[in-house]
Amino acid sequence: MNDDTWTLVTDVVGRVQRAIGLKQAPAIVILDGERRQILSDYDYQRDQDTAAAFEHKAAEHAHALNLRRFAFAVPQVLIETEPGIYDGRAVSNHPLRPGEQETIAWTAYDTTDGADFGFAPYTRRPGGQPVFDEPEIFDVPMRAETRMPGVRLLRQLTDS
Repeated sequence: MNDDTWTLVTDVVGRVQRAIGLKQAPAIVILDGERRQILSDYDYQRDQDTAAAFEHKAAEHAHALNLRRFAFAVPQVLIETEPGIYDGRAVSNHPLRPGEQETIAWTAYDTTDGADFGFAPYTRRPGGQPVFDEPEIFDVPMRAETRMPGVRLLRQLTDS
């Protein structure tokens, strides 16, 4: 991943972290092309149709910007279902179940370097204040499932 794309990742993850600190859970995408555009959606995790609609809207904006790169992030609760296989659900005010981890899942794409995926895990102090880890890039090959935030956007931009 090049430095410009990593800067987008840390920017978008930071924006989601600030939102989490305000008890919000938006999906945020930063589109970088002829100019930079930032889109957010607070209903993204409501259902698959809502998520797909937001990613489709982001793809339309990306085409208009002559996109060079993007970074997409959304807070989720993850559980490892098999070694290296994670399933995510929307964050909520309910306590975590055994084996669950709050994280910010992210997808980044650069037209010359391709796609990268990762997590920025976080925990909560007893009073509920989040404590964030740095974003991490997956260091093992993975198959990008449609449920991974930003993958629909990635596919809409690269399938043509």
